[in-house]
Amino acid sequence: MPTVIHIFLEKISIMAKLLNVDKALDNILAAITPLPSELVTLDQARGRILAETIISPLHLPPFPNSSMDGYAVRAEDVINATRKTPITLRLALDIPAGSTARYTLAPGETARIMTGAPMPDGADAVIPVEDTNGTWDNAALPETVQIYKEVQPGDYVRPIGENIYAGQSLYEPGVSLRAMDIGLLASLGLRTVSVIRQPRVVILGSGDELMEPGLPLAHGQIYDSNSYMLAALVEESGAEAIRLPVAKDTLADIRAVFQTALQHKPDMMISSAGVSVGAADFTRTILEELGQVNFWRINLRPGKPLAFGQVAGIPFFGLPGNPVSAFVTFDVLVRPALLKMAQRPDDAVYAKATVAEKMTSDGRRSYIRVNTTQTKKGLEARSTGTQSSGALLSIVTADALMIIPEDMTVVEQGTKLRVKLLKINPNTGK
Repeated sequence: MPTVIHIFLEKISIMAKLLNVDKALDNILAAITPLPSELVTLDQARGRILAETIISPLHLPPFPNSSMDGYAVRAEDVINATRKTPITLRLALDIPAGSTARYTLAPGETARIMTGAPMPDGADAVIPVEDTNGTWDNAALPETVQIYKEVQPGDYVRPIGENIYAGQSLYEPGVSLRAMDIGLLASLGLRTVSVIRQPRVVILGSGDELMEPGLPLAHGQIYDSNSYMLAALVEESGAEAIRLPVAKDTLADIRAVFQTALQHKPDMMISSAGVSVGAADFTRTILEELGQVNFWRINLRPGKPLAFGQVAGIPFFGLPGNPVSAFVTFDVLVRPALLKMAQRPDDAVYAKATVAEKMTSDGRRSYIRVNTTQTKKGLEARSTGTQSSGALLSIVTADALMIIPEDMTVVEQGTKLRVKLLKINPNTGK
């Protein structure tokens, strides 16, 4: 009968054989090739990573225009104008926005002008309509207008190139295009833009116990949550997710789902479950048929049974079946690979937090679900409760993952550890 010491030594031996998390990530990133660029229309460009330098082909604005509804004037014609002593100018024409007519304003003339409309030649300022006796109805223009205010040359006029000048460098490759960036590119007259191609990621899984949400459950069955969660995580990482139906736990069905996945011409494949040592786990067999396994288990909690390799030359991740394990392994190992592939910067936020309560670990690098609170002494972290790898609610309610280093089995209260902050939960504000 094995003694406690024998069991402990056996455990140490097993842990020593597990691949270090940092080495695993290095191996993964070394196998990932960044994707090339593609040309997309502006309505497809939001959130994409720019692959080219953008230099303005024109001035913005391209012509002097009015910043107010009012009257274009020669500033020298309205010197000393006030409400008590208005200056009367001949109203020569009406200039709506979008006008292409050219006119040269003569001394003593003015033109009614709308915001954004081109300034007539000869005019160098605009009088706002409220500083005149002018009206803006649809009636015929009067012959004259009274000006109640003097202006300086350039007042209420947007000069050529005030915003952007032709030849100005605006963007460098690597920028994630936001709504305002799309608007600016459109204002330059660009219809298309070169961006990094989005990775196509096929998500597949297996399990006789898994049912599609919405269908009735039989005894012993559960709903498939992993493929939906992983698809959402893939999309949050800036990639395209292709979710396949869950395969049955037979070698033939799993082989068929892998063949279907390859037909989608993916850049990456992610499988949920089928990578442990159970008798029904055939994923490794398929990997050996169609590709290779780089490594199988890592020194990580939760998420020890993680596989990485290639299927027909395509990077493959075999994630654990427990949902929290799947989430953590995606966040720690898959997400960085996707970011490299898509040439996206990593916007993950880390901080130091004080442990509010004594915790224990099994010696693997552990990612503990915690909630953080900002105190006068800094950030404080407290466990969300159960750390079961099947308790998905514990990651939903967490706002951070606290990282316990390898070989640290006891974490005393007051210890400072690194935490990775999760995205804000709109339901809790954390």
